[in-house]
Amino acid sequence: MTTELVSANHATALATALAARANRTARGFGSGVYPITPQTECIEKLCEETIEKGHVVRVESEHSAMAVCMGFSIAGARSFTASSSNGLAYMTENVFAAAFYRLPIVMMAVNRTLGPPWNIWVDHGDTLMLRDSGWIQLYCEDNQEVCDSVLAAYRLAEDRRVLLPVMVCQDAFILSHTMMLTDIPDQAAVDRFLPPLDLPHRLADRPRALGQLDNPHETEVHRRHLQAAMNAVPDVYREVQSSFRETFGRDLADPVIPYRMEDAEMCLVSMGTTAATVRSAVDAARERGLKVGSLRLRMFRPFPEALLRQHLARCQRVGVIDRDLCPGLGGIVWSEVRPAAARDAMVQSYMMGLGGGDVRPAHVGLVIDDLAARESQGAPQIMEVGQ
Repeated sequence: MTTELVSANHATALATALAARANRTARGFGSGVYPITPQTECIEKLCEETIEKGHVVRVESEHSAMAVCMGFSIAGARSFTASSSNGLAYMTENVFAAAFYRLPIVMMAVNRTLGPPWNIWVDHGDTLMLRDSGWIQLYCEDNQEVCDSVLAAYRLAEDRRVLLPVMVCQDAFILSHTMMLTDIPDQAAVDRFLPPLDLPHRLADRPRALGQLDNPHETEVHRRHLQAAMNAVPDVYREVQSSFRETFGRDLADPVIPYRMEDAEMCLVSMGTTAATVRSAVDAARERGLKVGSLRLRMFRPFPEALLRQHLARCQRVGVIDRDLCPGLGGIVWSEVRPAAARDAMVQSYMMGLGGGDVRPAHVGLVIDDLAARESQGAPQIMEVGQ
């Protein structure tokens, strides 16, 4: 293992190259790539890596990038791509197809605001628009977690109880272009952690039909199998955590990470790098005597409702901080957290940092004060922090 000063984009590429080489005794590795700010550095670095049994294909669009990954994966190769924002939107048809074909592709999604108007800074709306696509979604807080999540994503996706693609999400620029000391494992350790991929429904072994016309009942069966695979993810993820700890000597983050929740009467729920700012604001509020805690939602799909329900059982006031907006509804994360709160709890939606505004502890402090003073849930609030 080496410790390197790298951006999250480069940490992604290094982890991907390690996973790619780990499949050299099987059917190798293949990637379709197309640049879009702010993920371009990731695929540029991947193109520089030497992968003994692999191909990185430069294509003309994001739609084609996922199509290439699907082709490699259907043939039994380990596969990866990266995208962001409008690139993900253009890729959407094949994002759904990859999951419905049950292909264990890993994609790094660098969260960026959808345009127009054009904005290259962080917003979670691009990946959250794909919440119904059948992909597992993991949201990262720092560069080490990005690196670890890419490796874990392959182990999770390729498990025969799952066989679903995984989207590893990181915040644009806050992580993608920020250098942090990151432990990069050696190839021998990754080889132990990632067994060669043996895709049970790969093509070329014997005649198979893929993508044919389904009758209604056959589609019902396919969707039931897809849901069963998602239902298996939490248990398989725990096994992946155990293996990760045994192999690399450090913990892989839980689906939900609590902070100062032991006696909390109020809770803030957030995702990605916002969670670190929230923890700082929680500490400041505790010094003022407020019993507030926080939950970081790391796994958004499958949605960890049982874990959230357990952590939120005693909280009468819950504030959900979204870095996204669903027009006509409010925060997307808020809309899904609400059923997991206690039956008589007030669950208020706050949206901040839309379009990449700098979310600071003082901004979160205003949310805590508003939540503490409320007598009832109000309309979703957009907190303007971008000035």
